[in-house]
Parts: sequence; C-alpha cells; structure tokens
Amino acid sequence: MTLSDSGKRLLPWLVAVAFFMESLDTTILNTAVPAIAQALNVAPLSMKAVLSSYTLSLAVFIPISGWMADRFGTRRVFASAIGLFTLGSFLCGISSDIHLLVACRVLQGCGGAMMVPVGRLTIVRTFSRYELLRAMSAVAIPGLIGPMLGPVTGGLIVGYFHWRVIFFVNIPIGLVGLWMVHRHLPDYREKSHPLDSIGLILFGAGVALLSYVLEVFGEHTLGTREILGLLAIAIALLAGYGIHSSTIRYPLLALGLFSIRTFRAAVSGSFFTRLGIGGIPFMLPLLYQVGLGFTPIQSGLLMMPQAIAAMSLKMTMPRILARFGYRFVLISNTFILGVLILLFATIGVGTPVWLIVALAFCFGFFSSLQYTSMNTLAYADVTGEQASSASSIASTMQQMSISFGVAVASLAAAFFIPDRFHSVSTEMVAGIHKAFFVLGGLTLVSTVIFRELKSDDGAVAGQHEQLAHAE
Repeated sequence: MTLSDSGKRLLPWLVAVAFFMESLDTTILNTAVPAIAQALNVAPLSMKAVLSSYTLSLAVFIPISGWMADRFGTRRVFASAIGLFTLGSFLCGISSDIHLLVACRVLQGCGGAMMVPVGRLTIVRTFSRYELLRAMSAVAIPGLIGPMLGPVTGGLIVGYFHWRVIFFVNIPIGLVGLWMVHRHLPDYREKSHPLDSIGLILFGAGVALLSYVLEVFGEHTLGTREILGLLAIAIALLAGYGIHSSTIRYPLLALGLFSIRTFRAAVSGSFFTRLGIGGIPFMLPLLYQVGLGFTPIQSGLLMMPQAIAAMSLKMTMPRILARFGYRFVLISNTFILGVLILLFATIGVGTPVWLIVALAFCFGFFSSLQYTSMNTLAYADVTGEQASSASSIASTMQQMSISFGVAVASLAAAFFIPDRFHSVSTEMVAGIHKAFFVLGGLTLVSTVIFRELKSDDGAVAGQHEQLAHAE
C-alpha cells in the first residue's frame, strides 16, 4: 500500500496521538491516588491494584498484538485499540467502587497493549529504512512528553476539578484519533499463522506473575518464602515458554530474532538501560517533594524541561547519528546518562533552581536520544516478514523494563531511606542521593551491552538521513 506524501507526513503524528494518550495515562493517575481512595472509601494502599492492573494487562496482551495486526489488518486493530482504551477510560471515570475501577483499568490495558506495537509496526511498514529514523523521532516525542505532563496535569485536575476528569480527558483525544485512523491510517496485512495458544498462556502467565512479584516486592504484604515461590513459578513459566518456542514453527514471540546482532543489542540494551533510567521519573518527585519540600505542582514544573529537550531533539538527532553512528552514540550516550543521574545526587536544599532546570534539560535530551536510537536500531536488519514479531518483542521488553526500572528505584529508595524520617531532613536527602548513585551505577554498567555493535551498524539509514538533510 502506497501513501501520498501528505499521508506519510501525517502518519507519525497520528500514531503519536495514541502514544501520548497511553503515556499520559500512566503518570497522570499517580497524583490523584489519595483523592480517589478517599472518594471510594478505601485505604490509599489499596489503590496499588488500580495502578498495577493496567501494567499487568499490558504485559499479558502485548505479545499477541503482532499476530492480530497480521490477521486482521493494522487499521482495524489500531482503531479497536484506541476504541477499547477510550471506552475503558470512560468506564473508569464513572466507576463507583474500586473493584469496578480495577476491571476497567484492565480493559484500558487491553487497548493500550495494541496501540504501541501496532502503531510502531505501521510506521516500520510505511517508511523505508532511511526515512524510519525521522518518523520514529516524531512518534517518540509525545511518548516522552506524556510522562512529564502527567504529574502536573493530575495535580491541577485534582486541585481544581474532580478526580473523574483524569479519565475523561482521554475521551476527546480518543475520538479524534479514531476519526484520523479511519481516514489516514494504512491497512497492512500479512499472511497469518495459527495463534500459539500454549505460548500465550506460558508467556502471559509468566510475565504477569513476574510483574506482580515486582509490584508487591518490598511492601511486606507477602513473606520472603511466598515471594521466592512466586518468583520461581514465574521463571519456570518463562523458561517453559523458551523451550516451547523452540519446538514449534510459528511461536508467539520469535525469540530467534535475538540472533540478529542489531536487534539483540537494541532490545537487550533498552531493557538494561531502563533499569537505571526508568526509575528517574519515580525518584525525581521523591527528591523534589519529600527531600526538598517542593509542592507537587512545583515538582512537576521542574520536570518540564525534560519534555522541552525531547522536542528539541527532533531536528538534531538524525544529524548526530549520521555523524557518529549508532555504536558510538549508544555507548557514549549511555555513559553520559549515567553521569547525569549521578549529578542528580548533588542536588540539595541550597541548589539553585536554574541548575536543576539545566540538569533536567540535559537529561531529557540525552534520554530521548537513547530511546529513539534503540527503537530505530532494532529494525535495522529485520525483514518485512519479521517486523510484527520484532515489534511485539520490543514492546513487551520495553513494558517489562519500565516496571522493573520503577521496582529497582523503589527498592533502592526503601533501602537507603529510613522509615523514621518523614519530613525534609539531611538524612532523607542523603538517602535519596544514595539511591541515585545506585541507578547511575546501573546505567554506567549497561554501556557494555552496546560494545557488540559494529561501527557501521545502522550506517545506511544514517547516510540517507545525512543526504536528506543536505538537500
């Protein structure tokens, strides 16, 4: 299917609308947890199920997104994903008890699980490899802006409106997205194979259980024996899927793609670097609000420079990759991110605001460069027939790494911050600083993953981008 030039220019922004809606939803709810808990007459801790149910739903349903796109077409699946997400948002907004709210969040997750990988798959099948970098850059920006706007927007809605509005904001965005999909989204289909039902059960159950263990780890709601038992079951299920996938012709997730060097480096690199980087959105509000005493709105505003930096990267990133190549950029950029995280550990009560803003801007720029570089490199040597499987694996690993990153950050914070400190104090700030050292150290170590890349990996795309900018 061939799109017009105007259609190709519009497509990345169409997909970006869905990405923005999903990424905003993952963070906007956090600041409203106390208000929702009070309205539903439950303890704030019980709201953990509302947050984790969405993550679990994503982890379970993302793996079948590629198969569904091949079977039913990208337009129908993408439109259904937006429709389910929008319907789930509406039902969440009118929920009267926590159990109904959790069920509606699962419905939201079903839609969200299809939006990201199917949208990315549509981009990959529409643009040639030398155009892919620019298209992915446009798509990545809203996905980075959403988490930055979420805390501020959630705080403003709770402060000036009603907590239900948090869910209703998705409705007009979803309706506009559905109209645009109907008019402009191309409909790609590939020859589909029978669904790997056994693989879906093994992998879905394993990932869901592993995500649950990470959610409850450190909360002392389960004993050590129970946690280890659930962890062992989750590992056994995932190992069982690995064995199962090697014995059938068309597995749910084609793990054989990891034999491709660029795909392996991009996906595994994305997973491990997010263990450090992915915890920063959790740690920064903790530093700003609990450590330094800023209000939630002030804390959110201090994170805005990251979004501004992400937007500025759209014009500069293709030139950076064309000039230095993927290997050099990913190794050096990961190292820089590790250093920047360590620098967050120097922020104290007397740190000037302009310095905090400058550090946040730099972190936003380099983290955006990191994510988009890894996302585009993953498809450098993937064929058209492998694109749907590659998209499913990349999206699944990304979702898992986000959960793992927050878990690592929360564990580091819990380890270094004593329970007896409940207000702004030097001990509290020192504990948060130590957690930043852990995250920064993990990021620095993850640079070794990209060393297996060769200097010319992704060079074709970079050279074409360089020619395109020169014309």
